[in-house]
Amino acid sequence: MLRYAIRRLLVSIPTLLAISFVVFALLDLAPSDPTANLPLTIPPEVREKIRLSLGLGEPFAIRYVKWLQQFLINEPLSVFEQMTGLTVGDGERLRVLSWATRSPVTDLIVERLPQTLWVVGMSYVIAVLIAVPIGVISAYRQYSIFDQVGTFISMLGFSIPTFFTGLLLIVIFSVWLGWLPSIYDTTHVVNSWGSFWFQVKQMAMPTMVLALANASQISRFMRASMLDNLNQDYVRTARAKGVKERTVVLLHVLRNSLIPVVTVIALGVPTIFGGAIVTEQIFRVNGIGQLLIVGIESNDIPLVQTLTFIFAVLIVIFNLIADLLYGVLDPRIRYD
Repeated sequence: MLRYAIRRLLVSIPTLLAISFVVFALLDLAPSDPTANLPLTIPPEVREKIRLSLGLGEPFAIRYVKWLQQFLINEPLSVFEQMTGLTVGDGERLRVLSWATRSPVTDLIVERLPQTLWVVGMSYVIAVLIAVPIGVISAYRQYSIFDQVGTFISMLGFSIPTFFTGLLLIVIFSVWLGWLPSIYDTTHVVNSWGSFWFQVKQMAMPTMVLALANASQISRFMRASMLDNLNQDYVRTARAKGVKERTVVLLHVLRNSLIPVVTVIALGVPTIFGGAIVTEQIFRVNGIGQLLIVGIESNDIPLVQTLTFIFAVLIVIFNLIADLLYGVLDPRIRYD
């Protein structure tokens, strides 16, 4: 498996390079001007100097190579230095700067990431913990009341968009009952039991909205996969041999049924880091999704390029993790 993982990582390198070129080219060739939001009183020659200071006067190929070097080498080294306090080399290196704030893009992302992980990450964990048992029980007790209720709730989660459920929860729990805050306070610091309880309350609604949407999808995949395996010959053989029903379901059927579900779960993890754009906007969560919206609205091309490429990298990595988990769940799969 180690050789397979190394081989896949090596194959991923040209894939990511191709993606980086497409992302950079599409956004760089877009009709955007970093001086568009500056006052109209600024003379044209000053605007041109600003463009040149941002590197826009250089050829496309040179700008792409510089951006790639900054993203793959300079930014990771800078983050490493900030985390460890150590200095690599002289510590002076060119970084990817935001056109709007003139701050390093990576610093902006690191600043927003905790808010996204608190809300979106927690909702995904809750969704997986809820969806797998619901899918297993719904399939094992097909057409029972539990299955009917689970199917109904899943259809609601599928059909109703998150912006509607978010507004509905705000009306019920914030306006009518007054139990939960409707706006997420990103400056809140957890340093006591009271502050922790407030953090739980302000996370409750955005987490519930996202958990409902994610759990609906995963539980449907889990139920369908379980139904396929429950009718297989190896299940009838195990039951004929007198194997306990719990062992048949939880050890044999569940393990084989998790193979397609793992793909859905693994490929959904990068969306955590991408943030739930609509939900973050509704509850004013100052996360990665909102940062992407701000970057698009302000034509901040370096910020949008970096975020888009990070999402691509995460998708490739978690796709590889899903492939490796296949071998763990199904011993028949060999990577030699």
